[in-house]
Amino acid sequence: MRWRLGLIDSCGEQAGSVASACFMADGGKVRRVLSGADPTGHGSRIAAILTHNLSNCDLLLAQVFATPGPTCAAVVSAAIDWCLGEGVNLMHLSLHLTGNRPVLAAAVARAVAQDCIVMAATPARGGVVYPAAYSGVIRGTGDARCSPSEISRLAPATFGGCPRHGESTVSDQGASIGAAHVTRKLLEGVVQRTSVEASVALTVRAKYWGPERSVSLPYEQSRR
Repeated sequence: MRWRLGLIDSCGEQAGSVASACFMADGGKVRRVLSGADPTGHGSRIAAILTHNLSNCDLLLAQVFATPGPTCAAVVSAAIDWCLGEGVNLMHLSLHLTGNRPVLAAAVARAVAQDCIVMAATPARGGVVYPAAYSGVIRGTGDARCSPSEISRLAPATFGGCPRHGESTVSDQGASIGAAHVTRKLLEGVVQRTSVEASVALTVRAKYWGPERSVSLPYEQSRR
């Protein structure tokens, strides 16, 4: 069984993807348009982290940032439903919205009910964000203790990854990049069928245990 990964971000069509779609708000409605170039480069950097030299993954791109401006819950929800229709078994969202919207909650609930694993970025410090706060979602953030090949288990269903993309100095370092490294660790393992199984698999792979501000003990020591 292969991973079928849906990346919901700013990237449209690019080499290596098997399908793509672009969604945008138009007069209070969401419409699907032709996928375009990545307006910010963020989604392309996330895709590179997720799939570089990985042979067991089919990448599907749902573009929700057709411009450098913000997106909205209805657009992200449409992207989630498109991914489900394409048979995705893992969704990655290195994005967050500050408002709890019923349309987004319902889309995430449909994904979880279909045993699609949903990974969403959350800031290491700050208020509640969505879709990371919804039940059944695995949360990813940045953890300065971690190298690109390491992850931490910060709390139940919350994991940290390296907050940097190589030697990049671009401004989107942090939670979005860390979450991508967490998903990458999941992609490197055997396909898990539910979010619970995925959380267990990530916990087993975690090098560090507990908040980043605590003493940086290896997982095997800090769990005792």
